[in-house]
Amino acid sequence: MLQILHKTNIDFMGWKNVSFAVSAIMITLGLFALVQVGRGKANLGIDFVGGTTVQLSFKERLPIDEARKALEQSGFQGATLQEFTDGNKILIRLREHEGVAEKVVATFKQAFPTRAFEVDSTTEIGPTIGKDLQKDALLAVVFSIIAIIIYIAIRFEFKFGVAAAVATIHDVCAVLAIFYIVNKEINLLIVTALLTLAGYSLTDTVVVFDRIRENLKRAKREPLGTLVNNSINEVLSRTIITSLTVVLVLVPLVLFGGEVLHDFSLALLMGVVIGTYSSIFVASPLLVVWHVRTGGSLIKKK
Repeated sequence: MLQILHKTNIDFMGWKNVSFAVSAIMITLGLFALVQVGRGKANLGIDFVGGTTVQLSFKERLPIDEARKALEQSGFQGATLQEFTDGNKILIRLREHEGVAEKVVATFKQAFPTRAFEVDSTTEIGPTIGKDLQKDALLAVVFSIIAIIIYIAIRFEFKFGVAAAVATIHDVCAVLAIFYIVNKEINLLIVTALLTLAGYSLTDTVVVFDRIRENLKRAKREPLGTLVNNSINEVLSRTIITSLTVVLVLVPLVLFGGEVLHDFSLALLMGVVIGTYSSIFVASPLLVVWHVRTGGSLIKKK
């Protein structure tokens, strides 16, 4: 594999107190944001609070900026529009419901009388359904964390599983906190991004843990902090290259992916950066601190 760093000797464990303090703030803000989402006090999408989607198919392409301007002039604020070049279609999402679809169609007929279009579909999501989707999304995140603990505990040891789970919770909370603070819309697509980055974070952490386990078998008398430091330095180049590869894909999506893909790609991009940080500065130091305080073995007995 390409090596961009050779024989590094960075004292990652020496930064554990600082990283723990920063991560504690991230997790606290994330949990606060999660509570606000559960209370419906965040900027939630129509998936969670209810609303209307209308898909229109035009015979000739209608610029999405003109469509958005027509909706705003008719009093529809905060509409999310997605353009499909194949078939000249526009998907409109609005938080209002009950008769909104008819008003949207009437708005386009009045604003663009010479542009023929057809209504492909209309969907209304009531507040009750939105709350059910909100509850199911939160359960999906919780169950994924539990599955991570079980998986790592079986593959390594229980301490590894908990450390990996804390790092994953940290990543999800950090991204959720940032979206809440900057008032970005939180919808099912963002939940999908959070679950995706949880999987990425786990993979990144497992790479580090694998090297720690290998070194534990070879150097059992070496202090754990030193061994973990050496293990991270050994896989640091691989970790950075993997993250950069993903970043190279996500940056163009953030810049040119359109309105709908922008927030999804942004959540993944932040998650990759934070996930790389957590596998080095959260999961590994937590494993060291916990083991020093509780003792026991970090290698499964055969």
